[in-house]
Amino acid sequence: MFSGVFKKMISIHDDPVRYILDFDDDLLFLNQLIGKNFKIHKTGYCCLSCQENIEIFANGFCKKCFFESPMSGDWVMKPELSKAHLNIQDRDLEYEKKIQLQDHIVYLSKTSGVKVGVTRSNNKTTRWIDQGAIEAIELIEVPNRYLAGIAEVKLKNVFSDKTNWRKMLTNDIEDLNIINNREDALNILGSEFKEYFKTNSKVFKFNYYRKNQINSVKSASLKKTDTIEGRLIGIKGQYLIFEDSTVFNVRSNEGYKVDITIN
Repeated sequence: MFSGVFKKMISIHDDPVRYILDFDDDLLFLNQLIGKNFKIHKTGYCCLSCQENIEIFANGFCKKCFFESPMSGDWVMKPELSKAHLNIQDRDLEYEKKIQLQDHIVYLSKTSGVKVGVTRSNNKTTRWIDQGAIEAIELIEVPNRYLAGIAEVKLKNVFSDKTNWRKMLTNDIEDLNIINNREDALNILGSEFKEYFKTNSKVFKFNYYRKNQINSVKSASLKKTDTIEGRLIGIKGQYLIFEDSTVFNVRSNEGYKVDITIN
């Protein structure tokens, strides 16, 4: 049995993508466990900010930290709300400068369809894997999160910023040419962002291993049940995929203390 606190899975860009669960005292190399019975049992909570055993409210945080921690500010989900480049504090200016005032990529990725997104330049492959992308391509690289957010808002008039997770997990993916979409996106960004255009149009590709294909999915969460069990047949994005079509989003269950039994 393995015990620990759920944090998002560590991913390694390999063929196929490799996944690791970090339980501090134990590392679970999950690809090696595909085909085995996997039982997850909730034993408590550990807020990712304050570390207290307090019920998780959202995104791995207790209610207090969700509304007060700089790690969960509105700018995390909406980069256009970033203000550190103006030396304006949201919750903790030192933390916000550290994250916001670094190079960011605006990209297109193919998950269920082609979507637009923002990530730090040093985090791009992890970001693409976390959303279950099979392809991704960079559009621009800018010096802060705010500019990336403004570019993303401009592109959202044409490209979605959401993934249909059901289609992503069942491999029901639109047959679209991401390079052609890149040209359309750069035309939309236009002269305002031309100095930031990425000249390298390399397409990054990702392959995820699974033993069986599934045609439908049903989501399971530790917020609704204390125990989740099934035969693990695959992993994609931040989802564990079970033989009975149950899927478990590890990232959506961050902050839960669990025991995991494998046989």
